[in-house]
Amino acid sequence: MDAAIDLAEHSDWESVRLHEVAAKLGIALDDICAEFSEKDELVDAWFDRADGAMLADAGEYLPLQVSCRQRMHRAIMTWLNALSDHRRVMRQMILGKLEPGHIHIQIPGLMRISRTVQWMREAAGYDASLPRRAVEETVHTSIYLATFTFWMFDDSVHSERTEHFLQKQLERVDFLFSCRSDQTHGK
Repeated sequence: MDAAIDLAEHSDWESVRLHEVAAKLGIALDDICAEFSEKDELVDAWFDRADGAMLADAGEYLPLQVSCRQRMHRAIMTWLNALSDHRRVMRQMILGKLEPGHIHIQIPGLMRISRTVQWMREAAGYDASLPRRAVEETVHTSIYLATFTFWMFDDSVHSERTEHFLQKQLERVDFLFSCRSDQTHGK
């Protein structure tokens, strides 16, 4: 993964070829194939890395005196910050996934987004049941996608504009969400 990102930083994501990654690492192409059946799986591994950073942070940071909204803000920003060193390449990865004709990549991408949002909700402590949960998940997914899109083009120091954008998005819809610790400790 790191070797592919490094190659993309020196050119662009579209130009990266798996045989170049293998050469850079001094391994055979079948060694890469054993881990990744196609280049797009490297993108998924990159997102998995962000999921891992967010979940590790949640394991260390879940004070009940902090509202679910604040924990969701932290979860999303931790996820984004895990990717921030390679924002340009990230934009290229996303554009590759959106390329017309790549439905075989786009459908699993939607499932991936759903999985990430589910983990973010767990990290934040949201606990609604159906049908309310379905509404909350839809709203959180929209906020995550809007924030991710905003972040990809944010050149402010430490993504401060993204932090503010996300805060406003979460505040606007906070009344919709069910969170046990918010009810117990007050928002």
